[in-house]
Amino acid sequence: MFTGIITGLGRITSVQALGDSPTHGKRLTIATPAHYLDDVGLGDSIALNGACMTVTALDAPQQQFSVDVSAESLAKTTGLDAPGPVNLEKALRANDRLGGHLVSGHVDGIGQVCHFAPVGESWELRILAPQELARYLAYKGSITVNGVSLTVNRTADLPTGCELSINLIPHTVQNTALQYLQAGARVNLEVDLIARYVARMLEAPPPARAA
Repeated sequence: MFTGIITGLGRITSVQALGDSPTHGKRLTIATPAHYLDDVGLGDSIALNGACMTVTALDAPQQQFSVDVSAESLAKTTGLDAPGPVNLEKALRANDRLGGHLVSGHVDGIGQVCHFAPVGESWELRILAPQELARYLAYKGSITVNGVSLTVNRTADLPTGCELSINLIPHTVQNTALQYLQAGARVNLEVDLIARYVARMLEAPPPARAA
């Protein structure tokens, strides 16, 4: 589990194919800030742009680690198939502060940035989410964008999907890879865990009564 509070800004420096067919995944090497890996071991979970991955190789002196990403994960996410900046978050410890919201690290869909521009001292981010995620999005609800826990300020249901508006404070922009977003960019989205279970409870048929 994660919280959506980014703990480091990394960079994918190498992408290597694990095979020759489309069914093979890729091995990513990620450079990290100094001392970020001091408490990380092989097999630990680290979220990359909101997608939970397992550390398969570790080189703490060189400040880098590697993960193997399956073809399925690559097909369901964005931003993990080429070199570039990524948001990093280590898995939640039982005694950690829950600063954001409960995040599983499983991407539910890919959204597209419609607008990203400064408004006063903050930034407005508008994203078009897939229509199937619309029922999980609500005013003042939580959404994870590329691994960052954010609050939905407005939703608008459109024929092409659900447009959500988010306000970003300068600290969030300056300390995450969201600073590199622009209109047309694709982003990983994870809906609120509680919203997912509420939707399931409302949809599930009532239990059959015994005769």
